[in-house]
Amino acid sequence: MLKIKDNEFTELVAFIHDNYGVDLRKKRALVEGRLGNYIPSLGYDSFGDYFAFAKNDKTGEELVTLLNRLTTNYTYFMREREHFDFYRNTILPWIDKELHTKDLRVWCAGCSTGQEPYTLVLLTLEYLGSAAAGWDHTILASDISDRALAVAKKGLYPKSDFHEMPPEWVKKYFVSYDENQYSVNDKLKKGLTFRRFNLLDKFSFKKQFQTIFCRNVMIYFDIPTKNTLINKYYDWLVPGGYLLIGHSESLSGCTHRFRYVMPSVYQK
Repeated sequence: MLKIKDNEFTELVAFIHDNYGVDLRKKRALVEGRLGNYIPSLGYDSFGDYFAFAKNDKTGEELVTLLNRLTTNYTYFMREREHFDFYRNTILPWIDKELHTKDLRVWCAGCSTGQEPYTLVLLTLEYLGSAAAGWDHTILASDISDRALAVAKKGLYPKSDFHEMPPEWVKKYFVSYDENQYSVNDKLKKGLTFRRFNLLDKFSFKKQFQTIFCRNVMIYFDIPTKNTLINKYYDWLVPGGYLLIGHSESLSGCTHRFRYVMPSVYQK
């Protein structure tokens, strides 16, 4: 497996942090583990030569591939189920009965390959029932990776991704594609808008959100980057809005204005 030199590691870490906010300073073993065999497969014999190729790729695709290889996490439907229970039992009734609006404003930031936002659409439809036709319940799902978004838009997943989902929901919202895969039905697909988005960029939306899911994304960010992002989230939430982060994450050490609700759940 190819090893990374000190100067190559320093250059890579600085570039990824400055452009994507990801902090890899303590992830040298991860960098080598995820790229050490990949780089030689492309015909390069050093991290430096490969990195120069990635930066000069005018399509931008190789930088996306690089970022995916360094940050992609395993995900599946209903991962960290407590969040989905909270969304269904607390957030949706709050939007419906206290805000008295039929305009759902939910953002799944860092949606990866789509299992999380599709689950949110499913829960929304389950809650609304026959009233769904009278709501604008489209959820925004964004990610920096075009490749991840392509998988999400296609909506085709291995059946092993559904081990936490009740069988009646699988039957209702998914179609058996073959013996190993399920396909998302049209009802779920219509409930999502996908968008490529770098969380370091300026936020520009028509309205504030009632809820933002940003789970298992900020684990790669240093404290200053997290502070900036968290406060942007705060500004783009309506009063009383919720921010949900991953169970392995916390806002400890960050400067923010959120009220702690429960582990990994915060409120404006």
